[in-house]
Amino acid sequence: MINTRLSCASYLDPAVVIIADAAYIAPMNDANITSASDIPSANWVDRRAPAAARPYLRLARADRPIGTWLLLIPCWWGVALASPGVPDWRLMALFGVGALVMRGAGCTINDLADREYDAKVARTASRPIASGQISVFRGVLFTAILSGIGMAVLLQFNTFAIQLGVASLVLVAVYPFMKRVTYWPQLFLGLAFNWGALMGWAEVKGDLDAPAVWLYAAGIFWTLGYDTIYAHQDKADDLIVGVKSTALKFGEGTPFWLALFYAGTVALLIAAGDAAGLGWPYFVGLVAGALHLVWQVWRVDLNEPGSCLTIFKSNRDFGIILLAGIVTARVLEAGG
Repeated sequence: MINTRLSCASYLDPAVVIIADAAYIAPMNDANITSASDIPSANWVDRRAPAAARPYLRLARADRPIGTWLLLIPCWWGVALASPGVPDWRLMALFGVGALVMRGAGCTINDLADREYDAKVARTASRPIASGQISVFRGVLFTAILSGIGMAVLLQFNTFAIQLGVASLVLVAVYPFMKRVTYWPQLFLGLAFNWGALMGWAEVKGDLDAPAVWLYAAGIFWTLGYDTIYAHQDKADDLIVGVKSTALKFGEGTPFWLALFYAGTVALLIAAGDAAGLGWPYFVGLVAGALHLVWQVWRVDLNEPGSCLTIFKSNRDFGIILLAGIVTARVLEAGG
């Protein structure tokens, strides 16, 4: 989830705006990041990035790549499912760049919308916009820059995939506000975060077909599971500030719902694989992935934020396991 420009050159060079802003308006510094903050310390941003760029990298969550992985993996699933043999590495790289910048843009939009809530919560009070390190205007400008890069990536795709990409912006814009009106913001996150499954398929095939739709639906159930786990970190603070989540809705009954969501994920992935005509390596990978999901439900301590975060992050492993199964099945199919 901005001050006047410092020079005429800033009007011409957005990078100058960003760097100048970080030096000019930051009332907080790295030392102000408390142990309660969700901003990790001693990561590559702290060690290697210029001080002026750090607030923007933190705003884009460059220091926390798990969100980029979870946005990217459905894109890669869609590409791999639609590709005969090994997926085109250039296409996979394009989706990688797109996921990186659009995740950053989405986080900035979320932080702009939630700045007043974030400032009241210890875990989020040090975030760059909530803390005042980056002003609202600069946050909007940063979003525009990242979105521009994302649009440049999108324009490399075919017309149908471009149209799908533009349609996804509605979900991106709506999601940050859902926690104010419904206990199901995780559903809207799932709708937005897994759109790449449709786009990956569409870029390869030029259309949409049943396997892509099943894959998208599976991703939505997957997100309902992992983001409910993530939301349990914030349940006490969410009650205080008055926002909603599936963690609050399910409460002590969450393990049942996690099992239900993950069972739905596996069932829909079986449907996707069957509709795509995938062979046994895919289903071996799916079994391995399903066991990982079972481990998540069994292992997570929903009353311990550290456990929730660790299990949440492990969903990258699930995504990669499934991707390996898809690619292996397609490669063996092409070779046979």
